[in-house]
Amino acid sequence: MIIKSADFICSNTQVSKLPPPLKPEYAFIGRSNVGKSSLINMLVQKKGLAKTSQTPGKTQLINHFLVNDNWYIVDLPGYGYARASKSKKADWNKFIQTYLDKRESLQCVMVLVDSRLEPQKIDLEFCSWLGEKGLPFVLVFTKADKQSNIKTDQNIAKFRKAMLAFFEEAPQHFVTSSELHTGRDEVLGFVSSINQNFEVPDFDEEHYK
Repeated sequence: MIIKSADFICSNTQVSKLPPPLKPEYAFIGRSNVGKSSLINMLVQKKGLAKTSQTPGKTQLINHFLVNDNWYIVDLPGYGYARASKSKKADWNKFIQTYLDKRESLQCVMVLVDSRLEPQKIDLEFCSWLGEKGLPFVLVFTKADKQSNIKTDQNIAKFRKAMLAFFEEAPQHFVTSSELHTGRDEVLGFVSSINQNFEVPDFDEEHYK
């Protein structure tokens, strides 16, 4: 896939204010500080499209980016925020879950996992929740340039093994590095293959007025 354009469309906390679900979209989510903004910018080759921050948990809104005028990258707040009150955390979790569970045009959730870490409980629990809801997802392992390939492979194998406690088989996964552009063609190729079969879903237009 050749990226010709990538534009910020909107930020909000209300599912009713999202763009009408007329184009396929892919939600990017992961633990705070997993390298989500850097990965999104690398995929579309546009520095600064998604704001990278030194403060983990800064993305507190649903951000829509329109790519090539025909599909959306959706940047979701990270889970496991560094600093947030319990009530605020509950509100965020609720609106993220509502988006993931109800969004008609969501094609796949891209769950970002730091390839340098042993399997984290919070990541596994989130994947388990997606499985319970029957939501399609893939694993995107980030920051692979920060360690040896052997270490990356070992951590991925451990994560996939841990997932077998919840799933009959581990989902598809990609290994990425925002610095080296590793995995870019593979992730975009995956998106492209799904986009080809996209059909506009039935949806309640009243929700988007």
